Amino acid sequence: MSGDALAVFAYGSLVSRASAAATLGREPAPFEPAVLTGWRRGFVQARHNPSCEKTFARADGGGVPEWILGLGIEPDPGGRVNGALLGLTEAEADRLDARELRYERRDVTDAIDGPAWGRVFTYVAREAHRAPEPPPGAVILASYAAATEAAFSELGPAELERYRESTLVPDVEIVEGVLIRDEIPPGNPREW
Repeated sequence: MSGDALAVFAYGSLVSRASAAATLGREPAPFEPAVLTGWRRGFVQARHNPSCEKTFARADGGGVPEWILGLGIEPDPGGRVNGALLGLTEAEADRLDARELRYERRDVTDAIDGPAWGRVFTYVAREAHRAPEPPPGAVILASYAAATEAAFSELGPAELERYRESTLVPDVEIVEGVLIRDEIPPGNPREW
């Protein structure tokens, strides 16, 4: 692609074509694997579970976790993050903004190693949701971790391996969750 073509660099659950389709309201074209240079990926985004639009309880009856971690990226001069490019219209990018409410867009056009696009953005955690160190009691939802790994597997076995090798996973519990409060905007996954 070239000119004014717009793409998002997906590096987490958005790599899932089914998840992207639910947000965009259309079946996306095949994703193009790409690499974002100068960044690293990890579970560095935290949401306050009891007060956000979707609250999960532990499926094992262990209560409501205070914090749930999600993937994010942070600058790292030597870092490389694999993912996929998804072509969008500006209106579709706005729909993604509603989904990625704890993140903000960042232009990464010049940091993409992959197919050429006019403009490429990605999402980075808003300052209020950045958690380079997990808050006490933070967990990762098993459904989120599984959906992300399945999405990278769809890109190919080598992409899943690259994802695993390049993702920093903190020493926190990975738990099954049950949705107990649903005020989720349309297009935002309910499984995590």
